[in-house]
Amino acid sequence: MKVAMISLGCPKNQVSAEQMLHLLREAGHDITTDLDEAEAVVVNTCAFIEDARQEAVNTLLECAEFKKTGSLKTIVAAGCLPQLYAGEILSEMPEVDGVVGVGSCEDIAEALERAAAGGRPVLMGDNSAPVSECPRMISTGPAWAYLLIAEGCDNRCSYCVIPRIRGRFRSRAPEKILAEAEKLASYGYREIILVAQDLTRYGKDIPGWDLARLLRELCKIDGIDWIRLHYLYPHELTDELIDVIAGEPKIVKYLDIPIQHINDRILKLMNRRDTGDEIRALFKKLRGRIPGLVLRTSLISGLPGEGEAEFEELCEFLREARIERAGVFPFSPEEGTPAAAMEHADAETARRRAEKIQELQAGIMDEWESSLAGRTVSAICDGYDAETGEPVGRAYFDSPGIDGAVVFEGDVSPGDIVDITVISAEDGVLRGRTE
Repeated sequence: MKVAMISLGCPKNQVSAEQMLHLLREAGHDITTDLDEAEAVVVNTCAFIEDARQEAVNTLLECAEFKKTGSLKTIVAAGCLPQLYAGEILSEMPEVDGVVGVGSCEDIAEALERAAAGGRPVLMGDNSAPVSECPRMISTGPAWAYLLIAEGCDNRCSYCVIPRIRGRFRSRAPEKILAEAEKLASYGYREIILVAQDLTRYGKDIPGWDLARLLRELCKIDGIDWIRLHYLYPHELTDELIDVIAGEPKIVKYLDIPIQHINDRILKLMNRRDTGDEIRALFKKLRGRIPGLVLRTSLISGLPGEGEAEFEELCEFLREARIERAGVFPFSPEEGTPAAAMEHADAETARRRAEKIQELQAGIMDEWESSLAGRTVSAICDGYDAETGEPVGRAYFDSPGIDGAVVFEGDVSPGDIVDITVISAEDGVLRGRTE
């Protein structure tokens, strides 16, 4: 069959989608990006919050329209949404022909073929099984690729469904990670982005290993010039790990550290292990020990316990900390989580507060961007703009698909990492002249 893949949600999902693409191709199917010509589609879903679940449902329904107008005959829902709601999907969405949970992604070819034969398969393997070592069909472009180092989560934040979806935390064997990194380097990928629900917990289940040691080994691999880290749990950022990040030139000085809030009572209700003062001290320490550091964080407005005073404390922290990158989400009470049963702000209040944080952060980012003009920064070329033909990419402080972009002036090719002089910076887009 001609099979299309749509992957929603986080980078971990993208890795799963790339593994499924490999398996489908190995099974003899043709991969297409055109739904008009596809005979089957796999939708790799996200279910982290209500908005993500709604996007997944809408995408499945949009695919169903192609059954009416095109060659599409088979739709398989995979990943996080089936992990939580397999029965509901099949009972309420007759358009979907089969479901595959996160523990059964390696069975995607079987699921697709059974679905195409009218079987409506439900494949739900162990979501805490060892991390899959299936090869991947890389889909991220010529310059960079994700490298998954662990799966699952044991943090049990009271608002989060990830442990129910992705299972318990388990690290990949270091030799498997290093071998895959060597292979990515041999293919020409110069930036690898380490991903996991919690990078900082890596190796807790492997005697003699931790993230600091893994990073030292990855930095020895020829051909890999940038190593980016997503995501770092603040409580586990040890002095040794900070020293490695600061001292290894290949580790880009961009750290994604989700904190969610700063108020002590809210953090405790959320089952986070840090206090507000510990977070403040950590960010100050990181700024002092890592020159050129750019911080990204995630925040939730309207969490249980958040009144106007707690919200203002969060805003004041952001004014002081001057975090360059931040994503903010209104609280989504997730079914089955302790936080859903706690008293919290109504949806409209949470949304209004999220918008206020976004406005606050936009001002902080504008001020920071204005300071970049005339500075020299390192940037990677990802390819060419489809309309202008200009080379485009990212500065070291831009993660793909999340942050900003760079337009290069000068001679540069995909995969090149060069120093640029920033000519202008506006709305997340830098224009830079190659040195």
